[in-house]
Amino acid sequence: MKSILIVDDEKHTRDGLSAVLADDYDVFAASGADEAIKMLDAEDFDGVITDFRMAGKSGMSVIDKAFSMPKKPVCIMLTAYGNVEIAVEAMKRGAGDFLPKPVDIARLEKILKDLLKKRDAMLEAKRAEARAEVEKQKSHHYSPQVAISGANITLSEIVAKSSQMKSVIERALQVAHSKATVMLTGETGTGKELIAQLIHANSPRAGEPFIPVHCAAIPSALLESELFGYEKGAFTGANQRRMGRFEAADKGTLFLDEIGEIDPNTQVKLLRFLETHSFERLGSLQNTTVDIRLICATNRNLKKMSEEGSFRQDLYYRLNVVEIKIPPLREHPEDIEPLLRSYINYYVRENATPPLEISPEALKVLESYAWRGNIRELRNFCENAVVMNKSRVIEKSDLPNEFFETALSDKETSTESSNTSVSTSLLKVDNEKDLIRRALIKSRGNKTKAAEFLGISRRTLHRKLAEYNIDEQSPDDDK
Repeated sequence: MKSILIVDDEKHTRDGLSAVLADDYDVFAASGADEAIKMLDAEDFDGVITDFRMAGKSGMSVIDKAFSMPKKPVCIMLTAYGNVEIAVEAMKRGAGDFLPKPVDIARLEKILKDLLKKRDAMLEAKRAEARAEVEKQKSHHYSPQVAISGANITLSEIVAKSSQMKSVIERALQVAHSKATVMLTGETGTGKELIAQLIHANSPRAGEPFIPVHCAAIPSALLESELFGYEKGAFTGANQRRMGRFEAADKGTLFLDEIGEIDPNTQVKLLRFLETHSFERLGSLQNTTVDIRLICATNRNLKKMSEEGSFRQDLYYRLNVVEIKIPPLREHPEDIEPLLRSYINYYVRENATPPLEISPEALKVLESYAWRGNIRELRNFCENAVVMNKSRVIEKSDLPNEFFETALSDKETSTESSNTSVSTSLLKVDNEKDLIRRALIKSRGNKTKAAEFLGISRRTLHRKLAEYNIDEQSPDDDK
């Protein structure tokens, strides 16, 4: 219900208008300009109906105050001293209309309804403009929609054949209908924004805006103004008021990617928002309240950062209400083939090219590759292949050299077990003889180091050397 403030020093007028409008509006009343100004400071109103001539300050001061507010209410001036000069001045100050006393109630109700309707349309246009501005800065991505069939779950770009990704999706769908703040964690390129979109698309806010903010891509000096907006004159170059991402996401979802990169000052404002659901634009003392669902993402260890003091511990716990960990692609290789085919088919349609196939030999290599850049790297590979492949079949010979190199060394893995599993899988492809030669070259003939590069034991390496009749002698070999 919209809120209306009635300002008049005549009690019978205040009470009469309040009684008439109470059925359709949340009505407040003030007995003078000073009281009205205090009420405007304390609360946002959708409309103000004020007398012109009152004891103390006139109704013009009420209109001036109303139109200094971030969310300007519609204003109607009333007076028993109606004349053209007062009407013109009131309209110049921002009044939507001017009515003489005694008030024609039917006319007042119609004017108020029309003004509020126009105000709603203008506010929606501003929100749409802000959303459009944000959309220009976004990378292209799909809007996930849930479709579950058979053993696989396909959510546009989100393809889940593995139990790991099915678990992620089930957790995302479970939390989608709540209001809880969600923290998405995982390596860069694992698809955290897509999971955030999935949560939004299956929430009660699905028809409202989804506003992503990549915190690491915005200089820290500008991040606060991007998030919370600013008033005209707040800093050099602020020539007009600007709506921030929080306001643009009102009623919808705000996705803060790389949340670990925000500076201490912005952390304080974000914590205050989580506690009060309100914020202040730069250069303003007026609180702005919005209704948003907050989803954050990071590839950093925020818990460790909070313990070290580089990230506020109280903010960490407010953000980490529900954590969803997204595994790196190397931990769910079952999804590589369906992801490859999904992206290839998409880019074929996007670029209007003939279909592109993958040979079985090439597919074996691609499934064994470590994909350090995760799904983002895989997507870029598919787009390049669709655009550049002339034969319309990806052959093993078309793959870049890095696909045949040892996937990971001990220094490049988070755990010894993941190194062993990925490297061992590489030895299953039909070019393992070449892989062994490359490992020996990389280790300068040291078979112990070569075995470490390959993620196998030295005994297994010796057996493979004999199997492929590779010369074991090397001046650098350790005894």
